[in-house]
Amino acid sequence: MSPQVVNMSTPKTRNKDFIEALSVLQWVLTFLFLGVTCIILMVGLMFTPLWLLPTLYFIWLVIDWQTPEKGGRRNPSVRRWKVWEHYRNYFPIKLVKTAELNPNKNYILGCHPHGIMSIGAFGCFNIECCGFSEAFPGMYVSLAILAGLFKIPLFRDYIMAAGLCPVSKASLGHLLSKSGTGNAVVIVIGGAAESLASHPGVQTVLVKQRKGFVRLALEYGADLVPVYSFGETELFQQVTFAEGSLGRRFQDLFKKIMGFAPCLFIGERWALLPSRTPITTVVGSPIPVPQRITPTEEEVDYYHKLYMDALSSLFHEHKVSCGLSESHKLCLI
Repeated sequence: MSPQVVNMSTPKTRNKDFIEALSVLQWVLTFLFLGVTCIILMVGLMFTPLWLLPTLYFIWLVIDWQTPEKGGRRNPSVRRWKVWEHYRNYFPIKLVKTAELNPNKNYILGCHPHGIMSIGAFGCFNIECCGFSEAFPGMYVSLAILAGLFKIPLFRDYIMAAGLCPVSKASLGHLLSKSGTGNAVVIVIGGAAESLASHPGVQTVLVKQRKGFVRLALEYGADLVPVYSFGETELFQQVTFAEGSLGRRFQDLFKKIMGFAPCLFIGERWALLPSRTPITTVVGSPIPVPQRITPTEEEVDYYHKLYMDALSSLFHEHKVSCGLSESHKLCLI
């Protein structure tokens, strides 16, 4: 089928421009600081006359500990907040559909590249303003993120309400096996390691040694779908440390301990705001995957190669229409 573009940009007044900037800024601040703020708040309250509130919450937290692994606690109204429309229009973010997704099947969507904050993935798959539900009727989409974030008090409740889920085998397995069909699980394959390779003008995807998502697809018989967010790496300027340098060793150590890499970046405005570069997220055609309870390494390698070939084809087919030159290359590492 011919590509279907969802969402169009509109002319902006100065007030609209400011509101959009604030909408993106709140999301950036949430991404960077809300988790830490929640920890400090709850621990601090333990040493005040309000100590009973965090105590009761922590008791509830123990009872509710496994909820993120069992589909979470989505609140559709959070995904439809007006602020997300301004967030989308700031860049703007567009969703491009190239093929149908059958609601009688389950899918694993591999999204690339990670960029600094996966702004395209969040905009297209975690909020209801980029047209995913209209483009793919009958599909229930879930964006999987770092599992450790669901251990942070209060913050976990907010991200669960937004529909996010942990990128853990238990969580993904639940969505692919105990929630019927019509599930589209989105995984940003490159993860934190790939964020360190995010630079304007460079299209680097960390995927050659990432095979866990293929094994998961085989175990549950979920078709694989490559997704590419053009413009994702153009949003921030990042300070790069050479391999082996003290700065890079610190980043690698931090990532090993905490699960994510501390990137040093700067935005276009107010230091934290990304540039107003259009983000076009293209959803490719499904790759049929059979169910294998215990897939062999040969099967994993075979479907992994099919996936990488499909991702490369998707990139080269759409790069020019999404703002890149014909000579632009995709580097798979």
